[in-house]
This record gives sequence, structure tokens and C-alpha cells, in this order.
Amino acid sequence: MAAYVLETRHLGIRFGGLKAAQDVNIQVEKNQIYGLIGPNGAGKTTIFNMITGVYAPTEGEIYLDGQRIDGLSQETINHRGIARTFQNIRLFNNMTVVRNVMVGLHNQPKYQTGLLTTIFRLPKHFRVEKEMRAEAKNLLSLFGLLEERNDLASNLPYGKQRRLEIARALATKPKLLLLDEPAAGMNPQETEELMDTIRKVRDLFDMTILLIEHDMNLVSGICDHVTVLNFGTTLAQGPVNQALSDPEVIRAYLGDDN
Repeated sequence: MAAYVLETRHLGIRFGGLKAAQDVNIQVEKNQIYGLIGPNGAGKTTIFNMITGVYAPTEGEIYLDGQRIDGLSQETINHRGIARTFQNIRLFNNMTVVRNVMVGLHNQPKYQTGLLTTIFRLPKHFRVEKEMRAEAKNLLSLFGLLEERNDLASNLPYGKQRRLEIARALATKPKLLLLDEPAAGMNPQETEELMDTIRKVRDLFDMTILLIEHDMNLVSGICDHVTVLNFGTTLAQGPVNQALSDPEVIRAYLGDDN
């Protein structure tokens, strides 16, 4: 069994002559909520993009459950077990809430049907559709969205759109869930609800979570471990309270009043 759900070894990428990230080593254990934090431009989303196959690293390696995944396509990496959300919510706004989750369920082999089955509306098509809708409703119930299942996604308030995006990502049955600034734009009450949601996801789905976040209250409240980036390199790493109290982190990221 692999020691880590996710491991990056000396990970780096160049864009022309610019080093956007270099020598980044992250080790995420099963069921951890792991934070990737740092100032704007520190390279956090670049790391996410390499992990999910948007960018191919120019240096280093990425492992999921001990299997190397760097260089694979986004679709293949998703099928291997990594799902993500985005800083700017990406829902199918003109689809209903339940349909958004059902899109995620198509990633599961048991819900895949042949082209002819779909075109000719064979009995298997309707059976699979019914099973998908039932599972989607179960997910929505866990996220407090069941009553809104037939509403358009665009009509949900902001906090519920965030929850829907997480529910859709979980519908793909990932091993690792990547959350890119999930609290962005949220008020304190929504952020508190989000923290509860993330804990619930970890506990109910036996999930491992890697998140990017600027809200230090959220980070210190739910993360077990963090890596702090600055200018694409690792500034500090370790248990969340230890890393956030590092003098270099305070100076470079949190601000120094002295």
C-alpha cells in the first residue's frame, strides 16, 4: 500500500525563462485535510494545475497512491481518482441542480452506457438514468440541497453553489479532492458552514482533501498540515499551527507589525 495518497517530488515548472514553481515536495496522507497556502502569485494554482494535468511539469514527479501520474491527460487523472473545484465556480448554470450532479456520476463505469443504448432509449438507458438520479439525490441530501434539486444551478445563492460544486466533484468517486479557494467570496456564516461541509466530506466519504485558501481562520480551523509557498518555492511546511507561527511565514504572508 502506498505511503501517501498524493506525493510530489521536486516538482517544478518553467514558462519560458520564468520558474513558476520549483522543488515542491508535498506528502498528503489518507484522510488528511491538507492546506496549500501563500500570497497571491506564490504558485498554488500552478501546483493544482500540474496535479490535475492542466500543465505538464518540467521538473519532478507526481504520485497518486504510489502510481506516477505526471504527464497524463486531465481525463485520465480524473479517472484515476482526482477531482477538483475552482476558485471561480464552474457549474452548468442552465442545468438543474440534480443534473449537475448527474454529470459527475457519468465518470463512474457502472453508469456508462453505449451510444446505441442512449440513441434508441433502450430499457438499460432508463434504468441507469433512474439509478443516477437516486444517487444524485442522496448526495444532494447530504449537502442540504435536496429541496432545490429541480432549480437551475444559477438560481442558487453563492454558498449553495459552492456546496453543489463539491457534490458534483464527489460524484466522480475521487480518492483525492482538490478545493481551490472554496471560501472565496463567502461571508463568515457561509465560511463556517463550509468548514462543516469539508469535515463532513472527509468523514463520510473517507476522503483526502487538498485545498488552497486565503482565509486563515478556515485553514487553522480544519487543516491538519500545510505547505506555505512563496514565489514558487516552499517557505514552511508542517502541522498547521507550527507552520503558521513560523517567523518567515508571518513576514512573507501574514504580515509583520514589528
